[in-house]
Amino acid sequence: MRVYLQSCLAINPFKVYPFLDFKLLCGLIVFCFLVSCDGGKQVPVFDGNSAYEYLKKQCEFGARIPGSSAHEQCQKFLADELKKYGGLTFLQGFKEVLPRGEQPVELTNIVGSFYPEKTNRVLLCAHWDSRPWADQDSLAANHESHVMGANDGASGVAVLLEVARHLQQFEPAYGIDIVFFDAEDSGINGKNETYAIGSSYFAENKDSGYLPQFGILLDMVGDKDLQIYQEINSLKYAPQIVKKVWGRANDLGLSAFHAEPRFEVTDDHVPLNNAGIPCIDLIDFDYRYWHTTQDTPDKCSAESLQQVGQLILSIIYDK
Repeated sequence: MRVYLQSCLAINPFKVYPFLDFKLLCGLIVFCFLVSCDGGKQVPVFDGNSAYEYLKKQCEFGARIPGSSAHEQCQKFLADELKKYGGLTFLQGFKEVLPRGEQPVELTNIVGSFYPEKTNRVLLCAHWDSRPWADQDSLAANHESHVMGANDGASGVAVLLEVARHLQQFEPAYGIDIVFFDAEDSGINGKNETYAIGSSYFAENKDSGYLPQFGILLDMVGDKDLQIYQEINSLKYAPQIVKKVWGRANDLGLSAFHAEPRFEVTDDHVPLNNAGIPCIDLIDFDYRYWHTTQDTPDKCSAESLQQVGQLILSIIYDK
């Protein structure tokens, strides 16, 4: 992804948990109170520890670099999890020469559609690949090393897998489409068009009749010191969705969310917006381990994943 710091401020997609620590338990108690007293549809309680296990599981495969065995193994795992939770699962495969590659590689967007009979739909998405080059690493010797992508990739996927578990158990207010985009992070710095390959393919090849009410992209949402500001392209394309999401975060008392703009990011939401799907990006770009070999699970936390996951559940279960 390509980002600027602001100083002033698809082919048709239809088609037993660890014990909570004390801090997380207190947070869950607060959330239970909030979601049971808002007068709307009852909202499930998100399990941040379960999501963190999903984050670690992805990293256990290794760096999910397109064309690697880790990429292939993780693809099967993600598709199987969506199927297990009742998602109508579709693999959108295609071939592409990556920006620094010479031969086409097999790429796959993973789509899980829940409650396909519902006409009012929401798209939830994240990228599941890892960056092939740690070009932001402080050690020049590491610049050609793979990035594990615990936060940059695995965190958003982890939240959405845990969301999927709830979708099987409780019917949401909307039909939900979960999409894991491939090859978001194989771009070349300074060349925005080389990023977001999977979401661009999805947007270009989606059925013309597939127009969800809105989309939410999760990218780098697991940082231990999570601080999510309003992303500027999101404000440009989908200001009402930004207002809705940050208003709900305020209602829930989520300290990681700040209702002011800070970054402009070229991410998977841009091609979606260009295809007529109003989509916002939830991203914490103040992440010191971005595109380095140190983007590992120990830099992430269940508490951060819980804040984001509870917000998503609140949005999709209580309009």
